[in-house]
Amino acid sequence: MVAIHKPAHDVILKPVVSEKSYALSDRGQYTFVVAPNANKVQIKQAIEEIFKVKVTNVNTLNRAGKKQRTRFGFGQRVNQKRAIVTVAEGQTIDIFGN
Repeated sequence: MVAIHKPAHDVILKPVVSEKSYALSDRGQYTFVVAPNANKVQIKQAIEEIFKVKVTNVNTLNRAGKKQRTRFGFGQRVNQKRAIVTVAEGQTIDIFGN
């Protein structure tokens, strides 16, 4: 499968900074919010281009936005697509400022 090339910063939107993603970074796994229409090949190419690391695995998940009660009825938070990226042994990505 050949991925349609998109600019890397249009595929990777931002890193996820949480306790869970920080704990995964010890195992060489990093979590990013990605574009909803990005596929695993595009995510891998974008991470390798931006951070200059070798990506060994990409897992993706779609998170549905929570339902919110507002003054005007019900609303919904934005849906997110996340990618958990595993980098090669001995390589790291400095997204937490360590």
